[in-house]
Amino acid sequence: METKKLYYSIGEVSKMAELKQYVLRYWETEFSMLHPSKNRAGNRIYREKDINLIKEIKHLLYDKKFTIEGARQYFKSKSRDEDGIAKSDSSSSLDSITQINASSVDIKTLRDLKTGLDDLLHLIQNYKKTS
Repeated sequence: METKKLYYSIGEVSKMAELKQYVLRYWETEFSMLHPSKNRAGNRIYREKDINLIKEIKHLLYDKKFTIEGARQYFKSKSRDEDGIAKSDSSSSLDSITQINASSVDIKTLRDLKTGLDDLLHLIQNYKKTS
């Protein structure tokens, strides 16, 4: 039987989550809700809730292919749901954020494509005039 600890070092969490330590430290700068305590020596000490949050962030970024901004929006939406400010099930929140990320990428891609096609059309028209 494995006993659970109250606190875990960054090295232990790194192995549990299968992430490099620098990734965990970076995520602290990107996700305000991820802020492990520090011991007297100044070393990070993670609780179970921190580890669960890290696993959720990893799932969003690596499996669901969210951007960091998209994951932040997801957590912001999720915290509003839990506070009762905005009522919607988390799966629909997740879907809407995924759509927002996809839409913004699609719109930029379409704009770039349109610009490229406009340039190509302009080149063809100039070629016809000179021929």
